[in-house]
Amino acid sequence: MVTNWRMFGGLSVFYVIITIIYWQVDGEPLGITAMLLSAFLAGMVGFYLWFTQRRIGTVLPEDNVTAEISDGAGELGFYSPHSWWPLPVALSMCVAGMGLLIGWWLTLIGFSVLVISIIGMVTEYEKPLSTSSH
Repeated sequence: MVTNWRMFGGLSVFYVIITIIYWQVDGEPLGITAMLLSAFLAGMVGFYLWFTQRRIGTVLPEDNVTAEISDGAGELGFYSPHSWWPLPVALSMCVAGMGLLIGWWLTLIGFSVLVISIIGMVTEYEKPLSTSSH
């Protein structure tokens, strides 16, 4: 994580320097704004990684030069191997995006189906409460 936050911090400084050079050479407001926003975005990611690394307080295997691949082994999380829910999420987001071009009514349909499909994806592995007491 140390390498990551240093990289994003350096990228943020690089964007600020390039913004100053661009401002002196051309001075187009849209380009200056875009590069400053890029600098702020890289700075935000760098700050988040720095803050998270400080909170963890240990050296991660990624930062240890003598670490082995097996040092980073372990459970990473649960990923559903057979879920169909990402498909309706993506399709409803496409419909909502197309609604911005076609009409507001299609955007409303897309977002309402998007909400339903996100709820379905999030609650896919929830176990229903048992109402009968055996």
